[in-house]
Amino acid sequence: MAMISKPLVFTYIYLLIYIILSSGVILYNKWVLSPKYFNFPFPITLTMIHMAFSGIVSFFLVRVFKVVSPVKMTFEIYATCVIPISAFFAASLWFGNTAYLYISVAFIQMLKALMPVATFIMAVLCGTDKARCDVFLNMLLVSVGVVVSSYGEIHFNVVGTVYQVTGIFAEALRLVLTQVLLQKKGLTLNPITSLYYIAPCSFVFLFAPWYLLEKPGMEVSQIQFNFWIFFSNALCALALNFSIFLVIGRTGAVTIRVAGVLKDWILIALSTVIFPESTITGLNIIGYAIALCGVVMYNYLKVRDVRASSQLPESSPERMTKEWKLEKKSSDIYVPNNGDGSGANILSSSDSADEEAQPLIASSRLSHIGRTQASNHGG
Repeated sequence: MAMISKPLVFTYIYLLIYIILSSGVILYNKWVLSPKYFNFPFPITLTMIHMAFSGIVSFFLVRVFKVVSPVKMTFEIYATCVIPISAFFAASLWFGNTAYLYISVAFIQMLKALMPVATFIMAVLCGTDKARCDVFLNMLLVSVGVVVSSYGEIHFNVVGTVYQVTGIFAEALRLVLTQVLLQKKGLTLNPITSLYYIAPCSFVFLFAPWYLLEKPGMEVSQIQFNFWIFFSNALCALALNFSIFLVIGRTGAVTIRVAGVLKDWILIALSTVIFPESTITGLNIIGYAIALCGVVMYNYLKVRDVRASSQLPESSPERMTKEWKLEKKSSDIYVPNNGDGSGANILSSSDSADEEAQPLIASSRLSHIGRTQASNHGG
């Protein structure tokens, strides 16, 4: 009995670490950027610090310690895949982190329920997904929930909401592009190699908006630059990326999605305790609950489609492994957000914040964590 339960205990420990890091990174970013707390209102600068740190660490892991081997990268793949994916990755982080200046963490989490809607719209526009009535009705339910929730938001701020929603659509486009471009090239990257290629390129993209928008403000205002705060913040973001990687290796895509839903509720509750100025109303909760029903049903449809496509008459052990692989692949299932605009998310895609995550994993799984199959194999 003890033998059986030990791996299970580890799985729960990993899930707990993932939930703690994922919530922690979001709350930490909010604390750093918020004028009421640490007061460092420069989201582009913060995102660039994350990118630089992730890029340097992944460079050491790939080139110096040779923990993972680099992919055969050609100029053509770099120009057609890495550059556009990095551009949208940078944009999603920039807009997502800027939203912290205007709206509460709780409301940001509620808006992030739109992630599967945005992903579905982008996938249909890019031709990777067909418009289906059942999925469309789910998306409508999610959207109605988010609208109700916004209506109930006391400190509703148009600027912050527009930033967050734009960030979500940039992230969705990045996910779809990742799927289209990398599948065509047959490239699979794990979180370390994907950061190795994407982080430096995203850093370069962020330089222009930083130079124009934040550099002048930084010269004027007296900001206290606390090395340890920024270092620990970037470290948390990076640790989150790796924890997603570990969790995916240990559990299926569905488990991580369930953990993602749990994390969102924990985060909403925690953020109202830590940042008392973010009041939550009954309408917020009702709207968010409606949106999550849509998300859960969407996940169910995705799992059902995958199961249906895998009912091939094979002998049962083969069928088991096949189902397990498909379960990991079915990651289109949306995992509610990981969003920690921290660069953390290396692996996930559904969540916007985890955004930083895994920018390159080839995924037919548009979802959060599902992206990891590739990393399991590659890593």
